[in-house]
Amino acid sequence: MEEYVVLVDSEDQVTGMMEKQQAHINGLLHRAFSVFLFNSKGEMLLQKRAAGKYHSPLKWTNAVCSHPRMEETYLEGAKRRVKEELGIETDLSEKFSFIYKADVGNGLWEHELDHVFVGTFEDEFHLNKEEVEEVRYITIEDLDREMSENPENFTEWFKIILEEYKHHFNS
Repeated sequence: MEEYVVLVDSEDQVTGMMEKQQAHINGLLHRAFSVFLFNSKGEMLLQKRAAGKYHSPLKWTNAVCSHPRMEETYLEGAKRRVKEELGIETDLSEKFSFIYKADVGNGLWEHELDHVFVGTFEDEFHLNKEEVEEVRYITIEDLDREMSENPENFTEWFKIILEEYKHHFNS
């Protein structure tokens, strides 16, 4: 099944729809969301993308990143993908949004109006192996060290979103 993204301008006004991979080839601005999940110790959940992903396979990233459908709000899309990828349900709250553009390799670009959500989760995950290879919690300090030592192990957009997250929350 072909997936489509919602193309927008910088004010989040819809300009059209496009097949997801084509939008990433063309580098067109589209709607997206990013979910950060934490446990009670304040550790951040990382997901390793599945080997079969068409870009950035087997790279670590935040809990969930995806795109809302035309008929969905950003929050509805985020909750849907948390359930589809991680097999869980949890409360999410939107913290901020921003626009970024990142070269993800192989002629593909992420150019997104990204709404960032935060939640907590302590229970068992039921991973969709077509989407997620594995998950783990990590302290921000350990994450900073790993990203500094091995930046190639992380998605390009996660590096950008994490810095934006820190800017908003001074962590």
